[in-house]
Amino acid sequence: MAPPYESMSSRIRWCTMRAREGDSHRKMSAMHRVWIGVIAAIGVTLTLQPAQPSRFDVLIRHARVMDGSGNPWLRADVGVSGDRIAAVGRLDAATAARIIDARDQLVTPGFVDVHSHAADGIVHPPLRQAQPLLAQGVTTFVANPDGGGPVDLAAQRATLEKGGIGPNVALLIGHGSVRRAVMGDANREPTTQELDRMIELVRRGMRDGAFGLSSGLFYVPGSYSKTDEVIALAKAAGEAGGLYTSHIRDEGNYNIGVVAAADEVIGIAEQAHVIGIVSHMKALGPESWGLSSRMIANIDSARGRGVQVFADQYPYDASSTSLRAALLPLGAGPDEAIVRDNLKRRGGPDSILIAFFKPDRSLEGKTLSEIARARGTSPERTALDLIAQGSASIVSFNMSAADIDAIMTQPYTMASSDGGLVEPGAGRPHPRDYGAFARRLAVYVRQRHVVGLEFAVRSMTSLPAAVFGIPDRGALRPGAFADLVVFDPDRIEDRATYTEPQQLAAGVSYVLVNGVVVLDDGKFTSALPGRVLRR
Repeated sequence: MAPPYESMSSRIRWCTMRAREGDSHRKMSAMHRVWIGVIAAIGVTLTLQPAQPSRFDVLIRHARVMDGSGNPWLRADVGVSGDRIAAVGRLDAATAARIIDARDQLVTPGFVDVHSHAADGIVHPPLRQAQPLLAQGVTTFVANPDGGGPVDLAAQRATLEKGGIGPNVALLIGHGSVRRAVMGDANREPTTQELDRMIELVRRGMRDGAFGLSSGLFYVPGSYSKTDEVIALAKAAGEAGGLYTSHIRDEGNYNIGVVAAADEVIGIAEQAHVIGIVSHMKALGPESWGLSSRMIANIDSARGRGVQVFADQYPYDASSTSLRAALLPLGAGPDEAIVRDNLKRRGGPDSILIAFFKPDRSLEGKTLSEIARARGTSPERTALDLIAQGSASIVSFNMSAADIDAIMTQPYTMASSDGGLVEPGAGRPHPRDYGAFARRLAVYVRQRHVVGLEFAVRSMTSLPAAVFGIPDRGALRPGAFADLVVFDPDRIEDRATYTEPQQLAAGVSYVLVNGVVVLDDGKFTSALPGRVLRR
């Protein structure tokens, strides 16, 4: 039986992580330290008691309120005035311009996707509402990951704001973009003058509202950088209160190995005095399966000595990248031996699915081995031919269930998609674009019981908001922004598959962004209330 309205005090924990802050992290901003360490020293009390008669813009009644802290749900009503949550409790006497009956459904803070490529697509008018994200309950996403995105964040902000957007967007400044702006694709260390220019570009990005520095050390030109260069730029971000997040130098065994690559993030975080995040943490390829235990042990050790290290993860056994990046390093000639070795690292040609290939759309949705058989050529030769013809994007099945589960159960792992926005009918994108957050709740909570519901919701709400320093979001309490999701935990599911990836998630009834209803009883409104957030 569901509990009645609660009259007791409910302790809201912004996040359940430890935040032991040693001397090495005193340069973090005071505000950000409070966000990360609040559970260690601060108790914010929400008293769910009968309220005086009030009128709200939106009133959500009979809800099972899960505040995002990791606490169990409580029966309550939620009143919204303007863009903020005005009251949470027993609001029997209240009235509202719009009343939503959330009986038997959960109401949680809006989900935060900390690693998204959606900014590339959301600028196109048909995609500005970002319906695939809203259908999953994502109300905020973090843009410009992997060292990419524009260097001029003020211009990007203006472009996003001009046409309106459905969800909120938080920006990062990309190391690769900054390096390319100063040095092009030069494979060398920067001069002192070049490094100073890069530092200034990072500082400008932070002044323009960036939440931190991203890097893609697996990709050119980030792969040409030494660790000291990244530390210098991460320090510049950290001085302004920002963090550092990285697509690590090796997610498998391409070069230094995944464990050493994750250790590099730890070292950068420790030496630059910033929060460090291992982006879409994984152990890629059969030869690396099982190494998640070593990465986790090293992260735990670092956190034990006060280094603020976190991870994010999408809940799939396949990754996505370009065919060239996966199989042929930039600068390498058409060498079948190199391709053969890299195919082995990724599980063989049966594990490579073509997602986008503009020169021949008929190949989309087929595996590399299928294409090779049809052409009568080897998988290695076929891959080189496709690379020579034009850019090909792939879905690569290369992760083990055991590693996925181990990473997901860590209290410092945030939810992410690593997905983007593409127009309907455009190739066979990774299903994470449409289903990452719904899948976490459907498969890993309801079906497989890898994590509990409260744990999963926390990984999607208060934890990312705290780590990234996004105030008044990721929590369901009076005064917080009214980014809210109403969903049925017994029905929410991802419908996107690898063969039919452009299928909206199901089970989310209502979504509010900044107090505005954008998903209304399962139907999209035309509202574009999203904002480009500032640190």
